[in-house]
Amino acid sequence: MISSMYKTKFEADGFEVLIADNGVIGLELSKKFKPDIIMLDVILPQLDGFSVLEEIKKDQATKNIPVIMLTNLGTAEDKKKGETMGALDYLVKASLTPGQISEKIKKALKM
Repeated sequence: MISSMYKTKFEADGFEVLIADNGVIGLELSKKFKPDIIMLDVILPQLDGFSVLEEIKKDQATKNIPVIMLTNLGTAEDKKKGETMGALDYLVKASLTPGQISEKIKKALKM
């Protein structure tokens, strides 16, 4: 349900959106489509977001794709871990509206 809400907002703002139901599919989609940016939750079935981020950053084909962590895990430790692992930004869903997140994506993509 939350993914659908973000998808609707991002598409309304002109983005093409792919959604993965779990970390394994997300990793496969990142390798197949090489998106301009990846929004990545930490809590995912099958493969958590930190593991997905690690795999994205060690693969030559995907390592330069900007990744923004978008999650409800808002501890300073989680944020530091994401940024240390190569995330461009670490956003807490509860702190931002979909519109604010869309603006951060545009800024990251220099739109």
